[in-house]
Amino acid sequence: MSNASYAAAGVDTTAGDLAVELMKAAVSRTHGPEVQGGFGGFAGLYDVSFLTSFRRPLLATSTDGVGTKVAIAQAIDKHDTIGQDLVGMVVDDIIVVGARPLFMTDYIACGKVVPERIASIVAGIATACAATGTALVGGETAEHPGLLGPDDYDVAGAATGVVEADEVLGAERVENGDVVIAMASSGLHSNGYSLVRHILAQRGVGFTDTSAELGGVVGEVLLEPTRLYTSPLLRVLAEPSLAGAVHSLSHVTGGGIAANLARVLPLGSWVEVERSTWSPPAVFRVLSDMAGSTLESSEGTWNLGIGMFAVVAADAAPAVIALLQADGIPSWVAGRVSTEARDFTGFEQGAKGVNGGAVRLTGSFAG
Repeated sequence: MSNASYAAAGVDTTAGDLAVELMKAAVSRTHGPEVQGGFGGFAGLYDVSFLTSFRRPLLATSTDGVGTKVAIAQAIDKHDTIGQDLVGMVVDDIIVVGARPLFMTDYIACGKVVPERIASIVAGIATACAATGTALVGGETAEHPGLLGPDDYDVAGAATGVVEADEVLGAERVENGDVVIAMASSGLHSNGYSLVRHILAQRGVGFTDTSAELGGVVGEVLLEPTRLYTSPLLRVLAEPSLAGAVHSLSHVTGGGIAANLARVLPLGSWVEVERSTWSPPAVFRVLSDMAGSTLESSEGTWNLGIGMFAVVAADAAPAVIALLQADGIPSWVAGRVSTEARDFTGFEQGAKGVNGGAVRLTGSFAG
């Protein structure tokens, strides 16, 4: 099929080439000496010769998207932050096992390639990749006319990292008496947006409306990008005085607070997360009020202000918190691990096929 015929079918290869040219500089800035072959190849090449210095390297991989948060970006025509959300969802899953991210690829499906829009999305991905030490080694933009509207798109990505086999973090390292450290989220991150959109639609609130309660244009507030935890956590893990002190990490994404923490606790252990240790940010309170519901009722959907947990040795908790705070991540002790026998009624036990520990939230949120 000729390019002219393809264009008549709704696919503009020239626009795709322009989009690639516009994103080239941003993507190239994520490339260190390990990236081989330059830009635009059929496959990205990454030199892993350094793995010969590992005793037993394990590769860690993760893939994700950002869900219906893209609908808000499309509604207000603002596309420069959604890329950070994608990197946060993908790369911050890799750090959970203690792995250092190496490289990432992205995929954007759209109804029509608008070069500036695609370049804006990818520039956001590249900026966040650079912030997490991840090389953006390749990607794909696919035009799907007839399947997606001209202004519709979705994004997804996959990343690979590496960790020494005997340094993998997980539930098997967790011990009785360990401290659970909560790390503040920047907002909704990239989960629960179907509920957000439903609430706003029920109340007749538009994304371009201004809300005094939310403190700005509704869509812009809701597009607050996902906080990135990878680099600060890698610095914690590399601190010699804290060697072996971090036992497990949990990325609070789909499924909410209790279920995600339960995934990284050993079977038979339990944690009561004290709500009184933090105050959920205004965006959660306003949305709950709009829905006529309680914050507690959304604990299985939204992160309510906690984006990541670290389960650490009790004597290391102050130092871990200090390092995270120094990196701009508000952190606090939210609970402790216990292996004492008890009734687990009302607890979340494991999630996503994991026979993990048990977690429940208790008490009242701070004002």
